Amino acid sequence: MRPGWLALALLLAGCAGMGGWTKPNWTKAGADAASAAREYQECRAMAATAVKTDADIDQDIAAARQNDRQRATVFRLQTEASSEHTSDRAASIVNACMRAKGFASPP
Repeated sequence: MRPGWLALALLLAGCAGMGGWTKPNWTKAGADAASAAREYQECRAMAATAVKTDADIDQDIAAARQNDRQRATVFRLQTEASSEHTSDRAASIVNACMRAKGFASPP
């Protein structure tokens, strides 16, 4: 597996644990579970597209600095912070998208 795909897979796996990327029980009057799931997947796809550039930039930085052993701890912390920011942004996009479609998440 190419390192870039691995980084994106790890990012998306990390997003799975984030609030907007886990599948909460989105509700909407008149909407069944299948339509809620379909709308949710559309929002997730939109969020993944929106944060792809950020993930690609993170990947490029990681690839360029992978042999920098002297700054390994600082680099790891920066990478984690950047990944968390990207995950949070994706979660916010999913939540905003679902709300825009008229869905409400449980309290």
